[in-house]
Amino acid sequence: AVLSRGMQASKTENKKKAEPLWLSVAKHKTSSEIISEARSVLRTLGTQRPFTPTDGQRKLFGSGFLRGPQNRPPSVFSLHASSFDLAESRPVSGVRLRPLDHKPVVIGSAKYEDSSVFLPKPPADAAEVRKVSSAQACLFRTTSLGNLFSTKVVPPDQKKEKLDSEEPAMMLHNLGRSNNNCLAEESLYTPFNDESRQLICNEHISRLGSEGSVEGTAGKLLLRPRGESDQTKKHGTNSSWPRSSGWKRRVTGLEDETGINEWDDEVFWHMKIVPILHELTKVEDNIENLCLACTKLYQALNEGNMLGKTFKRRRELLKTLYKLVDIDSDPLCLKLIKIILAMKVDGKNLLSVCKLAFKICRNEKNDCIVQNDRLLGCLLEVLRNEDLQKNNEALLYCMGAIKFMSGNAVLLNEMVSKGAVERLLQLMKQINNIKENDTYFSNLGHLLVQLTATLRNLADLPTARCQLLCGGAVSELCVALEQRVSDKDVCTYIVRMLSKLSSYNDFCAALADCSRCYVLFLALLNKHQKQQDLVICIIFILGNLTAKNNQTREQFFKEKECVNTLTSLFQTYYELDLNAQTQYDREGKNHLKHPSEAEDVLIKLIRVLANLSIHPNVGAALAAAHRVVELLVTVLEYKSIDDCEELVINAATTINNLSYYQVESSAVQDKKLHIAEMLLKLLMSDNMDGVVEAVRVFGNLSQYHEICDFIMQKKIYKVMIALLDSKNQDVCFSACGVLLNLTVDKNKRAFLMEEGGIEKLVDCLQDFGPADWQLACLICKTLWNYSENITSAASCFGGDADTLLVLLPSLLDEKLVLDCSLTRDVRDCHKLHWEREFKPVAEKLLDRIQSHHSFFAAVPITPF
Repeated sequence: AVLSRGMQASKTENKKKAEPLWLSVAKHKTSSEIISEARSVLRTLGTQRPFTPTDGQRKLFGSGFLRGPQNRPPSVFSLHASSFDLAESRPVSGVRLRPLDHKPVVIGSAKYEDSSVFLPKPPADAAEVRKVSSAQACLFRTTSLGNLFSTKVVPPDQKKEKLDSEEPAMMLHNLGRSNNNCLAEESLYTPFNDESRQLICNEHISRLGSEGSVEGTAGKLLLRPRGESDQTKKHGTNSSWPRSSGWKRRVTGLEDETGINEWDDEVFWHMKIVPILHELTKVEDNIENLCLACTKLYQALNEGNMLGKTFKRRRELLKTLYKLVDIDSDPLCLKLIKIILAMKVDGKNLLSVCKLAFKICRNEKNDCIVQNDRLLGCLLEVLRNEDLQKNNEALLYCMGAIKFMSGNAVLLNEMVSKGAVERLLQLMKQINNIKENDTYFSNLGHLLVQLTATLRNLADLPTARCQLLCGGAVSELCVALEQRVSDKDVCTYIVRMLSKLSSYNDFCAALADCSRCYVLFLALLNKHQKQQDLVICIIFILGNLTAKNNQTREQFFKEKECVNTLTSLFQTYYELDLNAQTQYDREGKNHLKHPSEAEDVLIKLIRVLANLSIHPNVGAALAAAHRVVELLVTVLEYKSIDDCEELVINAATTINNLSYYQVESSAVQDKKLHIAEMLLKLLMSDNMDGVVEAVRVFGNLSQYHEICDFIMQKKIYKVMIALLDSKNQDVCFSACGVLLNLTVDKNKRAFLMEEGGIEKLVDCLQDFGPADWQLACLICKTLWNYSENITSAASCFGGDADTLLVLLPSLLDEKLVLDCSLTRDVRDCHKLHWEREFKPVAEKLLDRIQSHHSFFAAVPITPF
């Protein structure tokens, strides 16, 4: 019987069409067949991820974007103090204040015009006003400041109650307060309609501000609650600024805290903040001192609970900070940004401060100081708290600054630790909720570009990828892609990110489960067919999706216009590449060593076709698609393997996959002779990978008599026999497959003896047999076909008959050939191929040789 393409046939079945060469004889899929799949005639293709160069400079939008300068916010701008608006810096109050009946008299020091104290509004109750007035009338009978509080101060209607029943009546006197501090505290009891006493109070408070610091016993005592002594402080009592309402009640005796809070803030302002602001006004001072002052200012504001929108002196503070923006110093501006953002500015001021952060982060040299000042946390707070539609332009520059930070490895890791991935995904969901007919829809596209560019950088980190997967990033990216099909810039960045993520199995599976992605990708390919950077990423994603999943292959292939879209793309980029090559030839230039843009698209497009052809139904349909086969053959016609190795080899591999399917309308079968001629050019090249691919295709095509005749006529069989000397068993396997098909025809078997084929086959069996039972099986089948009409083992196999008589029994000994040192799965795989494939054929071949072997001819007689 003749063994052809891995199957045994009887003499009566010689004329029956043989099945494909690498068809597995195992009926059931087992884990051990993993190794054999690498030997399959149907092979998926891998390729490198598309190269996406980074811009040499940090810009809001890169050089490859379609958005013109007129359609996008600027990346370069100037910022000055005038860029900020003080009208937007007023504090926000939740209480509507009643208008005053009179104009307050404001008397401040000459040195600090803005540091005068506006006293809090007295209690609205008239009775309370009378009580306080009576107390103050008693107080002001004394003209000497030294003994101002030498007597008990108790309102008339509170004779039965003391301010603090557990404290001595002479509370302030016993504390040893200074005169100025007594006057300051005295002003709490002064009615506002007494202009003369308002004057005294303001005068002394202004004097406090003019001193610029809080040094000495008086200042310390002012910051101390009533009844607190140095001894108490030594025993661990907190000596920081007293903020509790209980303390304020004990000092003032008033239950209404509104005015007390204002009074407390005013004193803290003058004693803690004003001296620092004075340092900041020294323009002649060096940058280092100004930065240090800003650091102290932030700490003091935080200590006094003055950060945010409700602080009364907010406008005055921001006015001072805005002026410092004019000083051209990035370290100083970083300090200012942190304070201004902490003051919760909005509107024009938020936009200006975000632009300032963008401007600083744009300079890569500032990455170190950006990290040290922890600007990232401030910017993430802006993304978390600000309104998306109201402040979309400010968020754009804020997001742009974060994008620049993501280009730094240290800052990138900091982003992950600060929850940036989760925050960015939430922001993307908010953007996706904005409908296309919304006014802000177009502007939010600018923001989406910055956001997806940042996520793409974050995707390099395993922790970030895990967060992206768990946060539903794939679904949100597909929604954004679907909503903005017409926005080429947004689509480019999203597909770049998806191309990176699809390289990982878990993300690829999540994308495959997103059923709408297939029709979406096809729509993008049709709409942006000539946008190479967008097209190549989509094709790469499709190649990853179709690489491992048969269900994905079928689902994508069934989408409307799938084949037409792929062939249209193929035609477009084939023409672009052909025109470019013609231009090179005309100018006498050498072809570029690396693939051109058009070649890169064709490489990844052919990979998709090769992966699709693994599915039986899809592969059969593609084999019958004449336009697809024509384009693949055209690549072999016009492209040399020296010009673009990966493109030519991919085309040959895809043709090999399609040639596996024996369908009546097969375009491969119709063009088989022309394909063989193109493969001959590849077979004669110096590129071993190209030679192996050509041999594989000949392995499938050699089942046709016309191809066998072509192989014999062109002496291709000599190449196949020569390849048996290769040390690569896969090369030997492919060459042996062609030889097996040639030996089906008894008129072509003699070539094995002419070129030393028998000897080389036996050498391969001896060298690779125990390690590769599939190859050993293929060799035995070839020798079986060759020896069909054997009359004598010696005449048929020559001197190799004796070698086979020794070799085959040893290979059939299970105990000797199954290596126990192998892992269980590998050992089971070896045993499976040995039992099902090699053993049946080897036993028959050994029996044939033994039955036609003459002992006397084989063993010489030793003379006595």
